[in-house]
Amino acid sequence: MKTFATAGAPHLPAPVAVRRVMHDVLLALLPGIAVQLWAFGTGVAIQIALAVVSALAIEAAALRLRGRDVARALGDGSALVTAVLFALCIAPLAPWWMSPVAMLVAIGLVKQVYGGLGSNLFNPAMAGYAVVLLAFPRLVAQWPATALDPAAAARTIFGATAATTWDSLASATPLDALRQLAAQGQRLPEIGAAALFRQSRPEVWAWAAGAWLLGGFWLLWRRVIGWQATTGVLATVLALTLPFWLLDAERHPSPLQHLAGGGLMFAAWFVVTDPVSGCTSPRGRLLFGAGVAVLTLAIRRWGNIPDGIAFAVLLMNAAAPLLDRVTRPRIYGHGRHG
Repeated sequence: MKTFATAGAPHLPAPVAVRRVMHDVLLALLPGIAVQLWAFGTGVAIQIALAVVSALAIEAAALRLRGRDVARALGDGSALVTAVLFALCIAPLAPWWMSPVAMLVAIGLVKQVYGGLGSNLFNPAMAGYAVVLLAFPRLVAQWPATALDPAAAARTIFGATAATTWDSLASATPLDALRQLAAQGQRLPEIGAAALFRQSRPEVWAWAAGAWLLGGFWLLWRRVIGWQATTGVLATVLALTLPFWLLDAERHPSPLQHLAGGGLMFAAWFVVTDPVSGCTSPRGRLLFGAGVAVLTLAIRRWGNIPDGIAFAVLLMNAAAPLLDRVTRPRIYGHGRHG
């Protein structure tokens, strides 16, 4: 028999500590972090450390300015999650100053200016990532084609080694390579055999997608997230891309390529499920996820960047209050006449 934890009378659902939720999210991220460390080297760990330190420092400063309890707020783990999510989106060899800039936007502006945890309209990690992506697109998007040793990664990140020395090791993501080659008139069989596409290491991104899927199942099992937003993303991608792929598999990527070639699987489990900046009603969550999928596919097809997940999420964050209003469940007893 299925049971539910309840509090004392009147037996409402037992409150879940924010700290426990954030720790579960961090645990769910570990498989994906492990894949990126294996594929791209210790630069991933350095970027996570830089983002975490920046996020905690900026949040502590903002809390002091607002006259809030610093220790209590920092202990909830929300700044840690924001920092790690952002660090997993940027290139492992991005310069050290990128994390402080992004965290100033994510924590200082998007989170604290709006009133702190639970009051932010936009997803902080995606807002910080979107800003640095627009401002420094080349530095954000160049992923190493091989894992650098810790010393070489540290020298590059902290500026001791010029970025031009590793240009020959840098590669685009599979989506970016696919976009560039398709613009040259090549079809998918030719693209799959091209050196540029092979250098983007699509198998690594597929392994990472599997790791995010594993972490997502953990969050579902722990009842940290609901199924609706993620289902909205995955089902919409399948519904929109499968017919085109079946009609012409040489021109249109398969649904699996869309899900495993970029950050869509990561976003489906760890970004669109954000309970603060997303929707609260069940139908609203489904529509929110579907909207993220539609906008992401549209940006991939017609936009100037290969993967527009961050912008899709931010646009749907702005639409979330309206979606909640139009999908609000009927109040029990409303419309009935005794």
